[in-house]
Amino acid sequence: MDNKVKLNIEELKGFLKHIVDNNRFIQKKGIVPVTVNIEGDAGLGKTSAVTQLSKELGLNFVRLNLATIEELGDLVGFPIRQFQLCTEGSSTGGLKTTKTIEEPVTTMVKKMVTEMIEETRMVKKQVLENGVPIIKDVAMIVKVPKDVEIEVEETTMISKVVPVESAAVAGECIWVDEQAVEDYLKRGYSFTGEKRMSYCPPEWIAGLTGGGFLLLDDYTRADQRFLQACMTLIETQTYISWSLPEDWHILLTTNPDNGEYLVTPMDDAQKTRFISVDLKFDKDVWATWAEKQGIDGRCINFLLLHPELVQGAVNPRAITTFFNCISSVKSFSAELPLVTMIGEGSVGSEFTSMFAMFINNNLDKLISPHDLLTKPDDKALKQEIIACTHKDKAFRADIASVLTTRLINYTISYAEKNTIPTKMIDRLVMLCTDLDIFTDDLRYYLVKKVLNGNKQKFQAMIANDKVAEMAMR
Repeated sequence: MDNKVKLNIEELKGFLKHIVDNNRFIQKKGIVPVTVNIEGDAGLGKTSAVTQLSKELGLNFVRLNLATIEELGDLVGFPIRQFQLCTEGSSTGGLKTTKTIEEPVTTMVKKMVTEMIEETRMVKKQVLENGVPIIKDVAMIVKVPKDVEIEVEETTMISKVVPVESAAVAGECIWVDEQAVEDYLKRGYSFTGEKRMSYCPPEWIAGLTGGGFLLLDDYTRADQRFLQACMTLIETQTYISWSLPEDWHILLTTNPDNGEYLVTPMDDAQKTRFISVDLKFDKDVWATWAEKQGIDGRCINFLLLHPELVQGAVNPRAITTFFNCISSVKSFSAELPLVTMIGEGSVGSEFTSMFAMFINNNLDKLISPHDLLTKPDDKALKQEIIACTHKDKAFRADIASVLTTRLINYTISYAEKNTIPTKMIDRLVMLCTDLDIFTDDLRYYLVKKVLNGNKQKFQAMIANDKVAEMAMR
């Protein structure tokens, strides 16, 4: 059985948002929340995507790497011995404890309400003047709805912890941890002879309030003891004597069982207990992320030109490590031996050879998106773009596509934290409308992506008729 949906990182986050909403819906009906298994090669960003999503949704995030946990108790809690104690006689005073009560609290709050306000307005009305009917503006008092702010009393219930005196209740039987038995005996309880082994909640869940993600990382790298314990959590969200709180969602991350990873194969009985997602590499999604992370632009250009190199051990994590290690090198061509040495130690010889060819062809010197937006001379800029996209008099559609993608990502990322000046708007309009710079499909793509990325800040572009026409297609 190999039922998986193929998604990139952004699609995965959208998918998981639906699962969270759906889990909340079915939990209200008493149905156990659905678990999702995220499968993919190492370094694709499985864990990072879940971490980001937990922040976006305001959920707690607990990551347990099953490949590194040695004690089962660190996953499911440690066993404790409990004894059953009962009472027969009257109640007796005893141990001081606390309880939580709901208490009403009244406060003054401001609210917006709609009231009917009298206003004097000029309205057109037919009147008689010298016996002749005419239309005339007449002042009239009318009532119109208007939003006003008022203060009102609002009573809410708050939780309050208060001290109480705990007492044994006649005929009551309870299970008591071994360490607390002596206290309960003093309060009038007695042994029944029954005992059991229970489990205290693990430390990773203690003290957490609200919903959350429980990420069981490297699920198929765990031994059978951990897999069995996890299956109990997945099926019931409980483990013997404790339960996950409401609004908690279990996620697994796994590597594919394709012979390239040392993993424990899962049978169909396990696979049918969760939904599986096959995470795939998407160069455009990666390029958007890399732009925001400040990855060296020369390196982003290379990966956009050669996404086919991302496979097997050459994964986004290894590639990002390589790129970060050479980002301080001002001239790749001048330091090519050093760049090659670092590449062979991180991403292998094939990737490094292609990167060296990229440098030798001067493709690491493509115009940057910053220069595309800020160079003052439109005519000189146009010639520089044409020089990049026309190698040996042949049009390089792949390079033109890279420049467009970089420009879009940089522009949207810049707009998140900065005001967009008029000069930048004018430059974007020029790049979108000059027929000699980009092809029709790239100009249309540029307009659509930039406007969808931040319509408020780039709305002024639509003042140009050609841009408006492309935006309306």
